[in-house]
Amino acid sequence: MTHSPGQDIPPPPTYPGHPVEPAASLPLPEHPDTSAPAYPGTPDGTPPPPDTPDRPLASAPAPAYPGTADDAAPPPAYPAAPAVTAPPPAYPGTPAVTAPPPAYPGTPDDTPPLYPGAPVSAAPAYPRDPAPPPPPGQLGPAPDPLPGRPEQHPHQMDFEQRRVHLTARQRGADATALSRLLVQVPAFLCSLAVVTGFASAFFGSAAWLPVTVWVLSGALVFHRPTESFLARRLLRLRVPTPAERARLEPVWREVTARAGVDHQRYELWIEESDDINAYAAAGHIVGVTTFSLNHLPNGQLAAALAHELGHHTGGHAWASLLGQWYAQPAELTWRAIRAMSRFALRVARVISLPATGVLVLLFGCGLLALVAAAWMVLLPMAVAPYLLALVNRRAELRADAHAAGLGFAHPLAGVLHTMRAHEEARYAAAGPRAPRAAGLAKLLSSHPDYADRLQRLQPYLDERPPR
Repeated sequence: MTHSPGQDIPPPPTYPGHPVEPAASLPLPEHPDTSAPAYPGTPDGTPPPPDTPDRPLASAPAPAYPGTADDAAPPPAYPAAPAVTAPPPAYPGTPAVTAPPPAYPGTPDDTPPLYPGAPVSAAPAYPRDPAPPPPPGQLGPAPDPLPGRPEQHPHQMDFEQRRVHLTARQRGADATALSRLLVQVPAFLCSLAVVTGFASAFFGSAAWLPVTVWVLSGALVFHRPTESFLARRLLRLRVPTPAERARLEPVWREVTARAGVDHQRYELWIEESDDINAYAAAGHIVGVTTFSLNHLPNGQLAAALAHELGHHTGGHAWASLLGQWYAQPAELTWRAIRAMSRFALRVARVISLPATGVLVLLFGCGLLALVAAAWMVLLPMAVAPYLLALVNRRAELRADAHAAGLGFAHPLAGVLHTMRAHEEARYAAAGPRAPRAAGLAKLLSSHPDYADRLQRLQPYLDERPPR
């Protein structure tokens, strides 16, 4: 192909991968609009220079604070909280270190101010870690009592009113009561002989009337007015005051509720005494000393009352009083014979010594004749005091078992320990020459030893009551 002069020669073709070089001889076509458009946002319409490393971009002024003039002072800085730097985490295996609490603001000794009108009190104790448990076989320390509350006696009980289930058998006569009546039979026969002799001497053929009245008089043991007379005149008891009754009634109600007995069947009496004691007499008398009422905790007072209730439910009280009532004529006759014998001996001594010997001989012969004629009655009467003492000791142990069976074993043991301590203190105050019961005098004791009673209570204290 030929090229004529003056004709434009086309550029050579471009190959892939080679840059395109503009032709130097070819002019650039003109833009339809000869002037370049103004750059938006600039006063002269020229674009800003490019951001280069050696020429930083000029920062524009901060916009004005809303609601203020351009020449007004800038707004106050927002209060910034002090920076709290968190402590670094504890390294595993190292004890944690606790920082002390911050000081209370505004006080010189870093203590919070007292509230106006509040009483000044000591600072509360900082809570302590619980003490480790004691090793097996050892008792730990006693717990601290609550602040402001006195330490409570271990035998202090809370008695609440509850439903009472009364048993069908309110009282009876156990083997001890029947044994007491059996021992009193010889005395009853002697009294019957004495009453019959006096009735025959004074009433003749109508002697059966006073004898019958005397036999039936034993029913007065259960007569309430007669019991009140005996309580006031013979036992020297009195009716409790309202304050004493308020203290005694709840305890008595709890005891009778546990036994299933109607508490209104018995009357409560008070004895002015400084000893620890209680009484069960006749058919309905339950007495307690002022010392026991004012000094024993209600648990021990309940144990003493439960012991006396055992005498009533077992028939010990009425059997004892009935035996003593029927033995009175024989005892009075014996006392009269002894008094007459002593008077005769004194008169014989004044007259002459041979007269005294004769009188003693006659009295001895008459006594031997009486024993030979009525030995079956007189011999049991001579042994009766020892048998009665044995029966009384047995009755006390049965009454202890009754109280322990109602749940008062531990308080009853506390009462016995206190009574033994009082007795030992009394002997110590009297000196080494103080008389103690021994030999035959100990056999006449109506109560067993404290050691024996505590030993009988041991199965109940170990929660193994005997069958």
